[in-house]
Amino acid sequence: MQSTFPQLLMYHAAQRPGAPAMREKEYGIWQSLSWAGLETMVKQIAGGLHLAGLGKNDHMIVLGANRPRLYATMLAVQSLGAVPIPLYQDAAAPECVYPINNAEVAFAFAEDQEQVDKLLEIRAQCPQLQHIFYDDPRGLRNYEESGLRSMDALQKIGAAHNDSQPDFFRERVAQGKPDDVGAMFFTSGTTGNPKGVVHTHDSLLNRARAGAEFDHLTNQEDVLAYLPPAWIGQNIFSYAQWLACGYVVNCPESAATATIDLKEIGPTYYFAPPRIFEGLLTSVMIRMEDAGKMKRGMFHYFMEVARKVGPTLMEGKSVGLLDRVLYALGNLLVYGPLRNNLGFSRVRVAYTAGEAIGPDLFTFYRSIGVNIKQLYGSTETAVFVCLQPDHEARADTVGVPCSGVEIKVADNGEILVKSTGLLKEYYKNPAATAEVLSADGWYHTSDAGFIDAHGHLKIIDRVKDVGRIRGGDFDGAMFAPKYVENKLKFFQHIKEVVAYGDGREKVCVLVNIDFDAVGNWAERRNLPYAGYTDLAQKPQVYELIRECVEKVNADLSADALLAGSQVSRFLVLHKELDADDGELTRTNKVRRGFIAEKYQVLVDALYAGRTSQFIETVVKFEDGRSGSVSATLRLDDAKIFAPVKAAA
Repeated sequence: MQSTFPQLLMYHAAQRPGAPAMREKEYGIWQSLSWAGLETMVKQIAGGLHLAGLGKNDHMIVLGANRPRLYATMLAVQSLGAVPIPLYQDAAAPECVYPINNAEVAFAFAEDQEQVDKLLEIRAQCPQLQHIFYDDPRGLRNYEESGLRSMDALQKIGAAHNDSQPDFFRERVAQGKPDDVGAMFFTSGTTGNPKGVVHTHDSLLNRARAGAEFDHLTNQEDVLAYLPPAWIGQNIFSYAQWLACGYVVNCPESAATATIDLKEIGPTYYFAPPRIFEGLLTSVMIRMEDAGKMKRGMFHYFMEVARKVGPTLMEGKSVGLLDRVLYALGNLLVYGPLRNNLGFSRVRVAYTAGEAIGPDLFTFYRSIGVNIKQLYGSTETAVFVCLQPDHEARADTVGVPCSGVEIKVADNGEILVKSTGLLKEYYKNPAATAEVLSADGWYHTSDAGFIDAHGHLKIIDRVKDVGRIRGGDFDGAMFAPKYVENKLKFFQHIKEVVAYGDGREKVCVLVNIDFDAVGNWAERRNLPYAGYTDLAQKPQVYELIRECVEKVNADLSADALLAGSQVSRFLVLHKELDADDGELTRTNKVRRGFIAEKYQVLVDALYAGRTSQFIETVVKFEDGRSGSVSATLRLDDAKIFAPVKAAA
């Protein structure tokens, strides 16, 4: 069996040379690249990088969106025994300094002028960064920086080298071993500097094959690669499993056209975080609110049928004849056209992970015939730890351990994992490695959870974030901030939440509204507003958010463990939380500690019982300029419910 990524490339090129390996949309037209064509591209890049001095165990960063030449560069780097390190293409230049210096990177692939400018800006801080190769030449004609060359030029010298040494590439690829380092991924760094997670070819491919076996993936799948290559989830689905299975990866023209491209491709295998699924559903509901009375009525009638029948059918169970006929009619008139409009008409398996998904959202997609499931994993586990079988998909669990995985729960509730897919180490950080990897091979996930009666894993929160309420009516009660945040984010009008309460007598939250959803809600009620800040502070919007908060409180009151996590006070922030402002990671996770410091005046005002508070915040704009946003925010109370006592 082929044991490295380049060996798999050569296998597919030999077995199916003319079959499409990748498609890229340029100027509105889809262009195909065959496996043989991809192999030729990789050979040329490898030859060029070899002449430029890239050697075994060296590191090379790749910076850009999903593009055939970016993938080919990663394969070329691996062919030489070197290690590719994908970085987030939307990261600000200073964010790239630490990974480049930590990994002693001398070589870089940059997609376009934007990424080149970013690297040139920090070059003085990264003196070892000698070679920068760019893919798209637009805007770079007059650049005279040393070590800056086009990928076209690199491929040209690589082709000449390969002509003179025809066995060079094949011999280098044959030298690759499964336990060689295959790639490095830097964590998001929520509590400090990011850590370089080192994975071997074997750890990545082992998990890729386990996932493929679980869902019966073949070389006939179509995948849309639209998420950042630096995120290991994207890397597993569109790189590791791509090479393990030999299916087709499709690269959208841009982030702005990804939704359109999704409809054109109609993938069979799809992955997205909950926010993507939520955004698609929000757009559907907004359009339905604007539809005619008859169309809207038909939609709501058949969606009721779908909620009643759809999940049962997805689980492979039988339903009554009338229900089956009504569902078939609904499929013809509503569900089928809706799946087609969303781009899900061919989806056989759809996964979501990274955050909890709302039960209503989960039920909606499964009701209309989309086989959406959840998985559990992390960068350190090469993603696949738990997966949901087709007929056992539930919104409140993350599935069962997949092939090659052992799970146990520590005394403090922490989930421990043993798997072939575990990281080799954190790069140049043995202390951090020893913290998460025990001597007998167990990985400490830092997640708190438990195995339910059906063998499914349930995640509550991060172990370090699970706290206790101190004082008040719920003194000593468990507080799980992420659990509370996710329950609030399940509402379509709420985009982001940050909850506080550990060591305090009550729980308070900062809320970001979903501007599109709330904006449409306001327009339908003839409620004028002048931008996000104005809309966020409307009294009507506060009432809308209060309803969401109190629904969550009522739900929490029925949970014996988490009744004390009910939200007592809340406010709606005057700006959206943003990764460029340091409030979110590049994977859109809230940096709770950073936000607590930045908005300390707001947190203090909530706990002091104030009804308003002035705040002025510095923000960064997309063009790099800085500015400020100020507002006097309203602070409100929410109804708390008495815990529901279990029946005797």
